[in-house]
Amino acid sequence: MGDDIKELLQSVDKDMQKSLEAMESDFHKFRTGRANTAMVEKLQVDYYGTYTPLQSLAAISIPEATQIMIRPFDPTSLKLIEKAIAESDLKVNPSNDGKAIRITLPPLTQDRRRDLQKQVGKRVEDAKISIRNIRREAMEMLKEFEDEKMIAEDEHKRGKEELEKVTKVFGDKAEEIGTRKEREVMEI
Repeated sequence: MGDDIKELLQSVDKDMQKSLEAMESDFHKFRTGRANTAMVEKLQVDYYGTYTPLQSLAAISIPEATQIMIRPFDPTSLKLIEKAIAESDLKVNPSNDGKAIRITLPPLTQDRRRDLQKQVGKRVEDAKISIRNIRREAMEMLKEFEDEKMIAEDEHKRGKEELEKVTKVFGDKAEEIGTRKEREVMEI
């Protein structure tokens, strides 16, 4: 296979991997029955006029399976952090003991679990659409390579076959990650 095709396939591989990583990053933000620091790490706190991610302002830990503890580096930021959590879409009530904030996650209702399961399915489909779009763009590039006589017809055909294999691998990975997350959401 020509260098142009190899470079294209490497680029496709990297872009498809980014689609999976974005999907997994979104999954970390989903509130399941278990506490997860990723739920609050990126939460933006209005820290004296500058929006700052919570992970830059505090140590975040999981003392129990259903609890997140946030210890601010600057004790004066405790109220600001508490306010950001209360106003977030996490739908949790932070409790402030003067030194740290604790978030206790209530168990999910069956309806909420089904809703999360649907969101997981939608996010997996979005990732697969992204992967297919990357494939489509690469197919167009292969066609251009052939039209411009950069590659022969048989190289174009082999490139398409390789592209289909890569696309299938990443589509299957997206499904596998989604299935794993759906199981996690439905666990009681």
